[in-house]
Formats: sequence, structure tokens, C-alpha cells
Amino acid sequence: MSAAPQPPQPESPSAAAAGGGEKVLAAAQHIVKSLATSKNAADDMIRILSGFDNRLSSITTDLFPSPDPSPASGPGSASVSASSSEISAAAAYDAAEQLIQLWDATPEALVFEAPEDDVAQYLAAVDVAVDHAARGAGRAGVAVQLAMARLEEELRHLMVRHAVPIDPTGLFFSLRRLSLESMDDLDNSSEFDAATPHSADAAAPDTARGAALVGNPFEDQVFDPVRPEAVDELRAIADRMARAGYSRELADAYCGVRRDLLDEYLSVLGVERLSIDEVQRIEWKQLNDKMKKWVHGVKTVVRVLLAGERRLCDQVLAASDELKEECFIESTKGCIMQILNFGDAIAVCPRSPEKVPRILDMYEALAEVIPEMKDLCLGSSGDGVISDVQAILDRLGDAVRGNLFEFGKVLQQETSRRAMTAGEIHPMTRYVMNYLRLLVVYSETLDTLLDDDGDDYNAFGGSEDRDQEHLESMTPLGRRLLKLISYLEANLEEKSKLYEDAALECIFAMNNLLYIVQKVKDSELGKILGDQWIKRRSGKIRQYSKSYLRISWTKVLSYLKDDGHGSGSGSGSGSGSGSGHSSSRMSIKEKFKNFNLAFEEIYRNQTLWKVPDPQLREELKISISENVIPAYRAYLGRYGSQVDGGRNPGKYIKYTPEDLESQLSDLFEGSPGSANHSRRRT
Repeated sequence: MSAAPQPPQPESPSAAAAGGGEKVLAAAQHIVKSLATSKNAADDMIRILSGFDNRLSSITTDLFPSPDPSPASGPGSASVSASSSEISAAAAYDAAEQLIQLWDATPEALVFEAPEDDVAQYLAAVDVAVDHAARGAGRAGVAVQLAMARLEEELRHLMVRHAVPIDPTGLFFSLRRLSLESMDDLDNSSEFDAATPHSADAAAPDTARGAALVGNPFEDQVFDPVRPEAVDELRAIADRMARAGYSRELADAYCGVRRDLLDEYLSVLGVERLSIDEVQRIEWKQLNDKMKKWVHGVKTVVRVLLAGERRLCDQVLAASDELKEECFIESTKGCIMQILNFGDAIAVCPRSPEKVPRILDMYEALAEVIPEMKDLCLGSSGDGVISDVQAILDRLGDAVRGNLFEFGKVLQQETSRRAMTAGEIHPMTRYVMNYLRLLVVYSETLDTLLDDDGDDYNAFGGSEDRDQEHLESMTPLGRRLLKLISYLEANLEEKSKLYEDAALECIFAMNNLLYIVQKVKDSELGKILGDQWIKRRSGKIRQYSKSYLRISWTKVLSYLKDDGHGSGSGSGSGSGSGSGHSSSRMSIKEKFKNFNLAFEEIYRNQTLWKVPDPQLREELKISISENVIPAYRAYLGRYGSQVDGGRNPGKYIKYTPEDLESQLSDLFEGSPGSANHSRRRT
């Protein structure tokens, strides 16, 4: 920086020694007085003015004279003092004006990049100019305007230069854990296409909110948007602009920079600026990712960015509470609205069941930060922001209710006519039960959102379902879950009627009902629906099992009934016994033949049927064995000798009891059996 210009030389050196020294001393004395007669402040001002006239460098002791026990006094002392004060004030302003103009002449230079002494000199000069203007000195207004224009630019430069970049890695350390593995099963069509794979049975529903349930990743995060060393300088600028009456210019400059920087932070965090139309055109997979980022983003914005902006406002704009509140709201409003606009777009998106868990994540995240936002957004303007946030929260809640209603309609109206060929678990059953288990993770929130929903009471109004008795004691979510499962059970009952084989209808019903019961027992659904609900469904499974045994094996076992064809020895007596014995033997052979045919047909069909649950599969095989094997063994023991004594006995007695036991073990595996039915018993 070039040296400050020297004031004009006096015409008479002797006069300058007497009059000039007095003026400079008077000016310095006035400046000292205006700075609360601080020895340090006086020294600072002397350094400023000594740049214009080196005679000031030796007057420090004169500024703080030793007390005079007999001060001069006289009738003209008061007028002399007043005149001296005016002269000193003018001299101080002249020096300050020259320094302000000097800096204005070099716009490319920045005061706050100069040495500390130069910064202090400039700020002191601004103080003199502002004070001079405040006393009504007209010509001081120009210097103040120049100084305010420079300080405004310096403020912008300091905030940009000392802005702290945000580190998304540090803030999003748990983002990967937020991924909803259990949501993968819900990303498919809500029409429950039987060809659509659903493989999320092993996914634990309590992973739905991942790290959000583990802890708050922001508890130890303190983000200062401006480096601490620049805060004092920013406050020095803000104080002077406010004192000079330039609060509007200060607010515009401050808010403009902060808004732009917050936009950059949001971009780094992956929170995009999207319109409602753009959001509605995004495919679900990409939208799901954006919703996950939003959940993390809204917490980051409030707990990190807005909290940092609040601290910065309080530090820099400490001179005015009104200015603090105005600048905080104005600088952060765009950031907050960008967050809210995405939430609003999600709330009005077309309804689909798979969105509900993610919308619930958004709802909970926003509800969680509202109390913190109330602490940050103060005053009437802050109340308006909180009102906007609450409105979006309410819309997200409405979206949850609407999507759950739509889910119920889909369950009731799903009418696919393709039966599961092996009687296995229907994809709809897997989808619905995994979906409901996922909803239970949000039970507290859903109990609030679904409270006082009369539809859940009315759903069972005309039904004889014994679950009706539990409605009064159930939570709002419990009633909704009960209603949705009842829709699922009714739909499955209709689908079971697609089977022409009544035995396969029972297998299908058993498989699906057991899957429902297992999903309820292995999750919080069991606590919500209650033990009685589980016991009644388990009883239905046993009934289906008995019906299957009756339908499939009654005919087979009928061929093993003892009709009194003769003694087990197979010998006869008397001349008329030959004809009766021959007829009896033919009847026995026919029964063995029919048994073989019926058994082989069951084997051929039911080895292709599938019972996925190993315990149910084994229980069915044991039940069949307990009914078939003893009956076959008894019949074979009683009448087998009559067949063995004739021609081609292996044609009729094809199996030993052990052969049957082995072949029964192939049932319900979902693949063709390996038995060789053409082999003969040896």
C-alpha cells in the first residue's frame, strides 16, 4: 500500500511550529476523547495521524499530562475549550477522510488482507467518519458512503475466502447402513406377479431404519461455516455498517453470500433441486435412493448447516437482535424450502405401497428435527418457517395413510387367475407379510397417524371373524394390520379355489397360512396380534392337514380293508372250496393292483408338490406313514401268501412296507420322484 499523502506545508515555519502543532494536538486530543480517553486507543490514533504529519509522534506524553495542582483558569477558558474541540474534530475527520479516499483509489486492494496495523487504522478512520456524520457534518456522508461500499465488498470477500467446505464423508459415515435391505422385496410390482421373485425372507425387518436406530451421527458434529479467525473481522465490519445506518446493505450482502454457500453445501450432500413434475417422472429405484439421501440430508441441514448458520449469525451480527433473526431466516430460507419442496413432491406422488416405509422415514426425520428448528428459527419470520415445515409433515402423514389405504385396495382387488402349480407359497403372501413386518418398525409413528381411523373398526362390522373381540384392546396399527391380513386371507381363499385337486388346495392353504403365522410369531407382529390369533391360525393349519389326509389317502386305504376273503394261510377244505378260493384270490389281487395304481398316481403327482417348511413337510410324511404303512403291512401279512402262491405274484405285490416308506419320503419336495415303479418285490 502506498504511503498516505502528506498534508500541505504551512506558509510560515514559525507559525507552523506554534499554530500547526496546536491544531494537530487538539485533533489528537479530540480523537482520544471520542475513543473514551483510552491510552491504547490514543496510541492507535496517533499512529494513524502520524502518517500525515510526523510531528504527532512526540506528543504521546502531552495527551496524558500529569495532574496540575493549580490548573489555569480564567473567564475565557470555556470558549477556548469549545473552539479547540471543534478544530480538533475537524482535523481528525480530515485525516480519516484522506485515509478512506486513499483506499477507495485502490479498489483492487483489500483492507483485511493488509497488515493488522493497516486494518486497525482503516477501521478507526471509519469510526471517526461515522461519528462525524452522526453529529450532522454534511461532508462526512461521502466518506461514509465510500467506507460502507468497501466494507460491504470486504464482508463478501471474507465470507467466501474463509468459508469452510463441508465433508460429506464425515457427515454421512453411516449412509451405507441406512440402506433398507428389506425394502428390496418391495421394489417389485404391487400387482404380485407370480413370476416375480421375492427373496427377502431372511431380511430382518428391524434393519428398516438402519443407522437411524443406532444413534445420532451428528451429536458430536460442530460445523462452523466460516473459519474462526475471520469471525472477529466480519463482526467488526457488521458493527460499523449497522452503526452507520447501512443495515439493509449489510443484510443483503450477508444473506446473498450465505444463500449461495448453502446451495453449494446441499449439492455436495446430494440434495437436488427438483420440481414436483421431475420427481414424479423418476423411476422408483432412483427415487428410492433420493428419498434415502433426503432423510439423511434433512438431519444434516438442520443439525449441521442451520446450527452453524445460527452460530455465525449470532457472532457476526451481535449488534442487532432484529438483524440476527432477519438474516438467519433470509439466508437459510432457500435451503429449507429446497428440502421441503422435495417432501411436498413425494407427498403428492401417485400412490404405491412400496413408498410407505420410505415416506415414513421422511416423516420421522422431519418430525425429529422440528423441535430443533424451533430453537433455531425465532421471531415471527421463524414462526412462518416452522408453519411451512409442519404443513409438509402433515402432507407426508396424509401420504402414508393414503398409500396404506391403496395397499388394502390392491389386496382386495388382486384377482390373478394363475394357480401356483406346486401349491407353494404365493408371492403375494411373501410380499404382504414382509411388508407388514416392515411397517411394525414404525409402530409408534403409525399408531399416531392411524389413530381414530373409524374404517379399521368398520372393516369387521359385518363379519363373524372371532378377531372382532380383540379390536377394542388393539392399537391403531394393530387394527390396520388385522384388517390387511384378513384381506390377504380372503384373497388366498379365493385363489385356493383355482385348484381342481382338492388335496393340492389343502397344501396351498397350509403353506400360505403357515408362512403367515411364522412371520407373525417371529416378529413384533406377534405381540400386536396376540397369542389367540396365532392359536386360531395354527388350528386351521391342523384342519387343513387332516383334510389333506382324508382327501388324498382315503381311497388308497380303502383297498387295504379286510373284507374277509379267507384265512391268512390261503388253504381251503372240501370239494366246493376251490371256486370260492379262486374268487377270493382274484379279489385280493385286484385290491393289490388298485392299491399300486392309486399309490403310484399319488406319488407321481405329489412328489411335484412343494411344502417349503421342513417341519410341516416332515409332519405330513409322518402322518401319511402312520396311516398307510401299518395298514399295508397288515394286509400284506394276511393276504400276501395267497398272491405269492399264484402266477406272477410280483405283478400284484410290487412293494414291501420299506419300499413304501422310502417312496413316501420323496413327497412334497417339488421335483420328480426317483422311484422305479416297474421293479418287482423280491
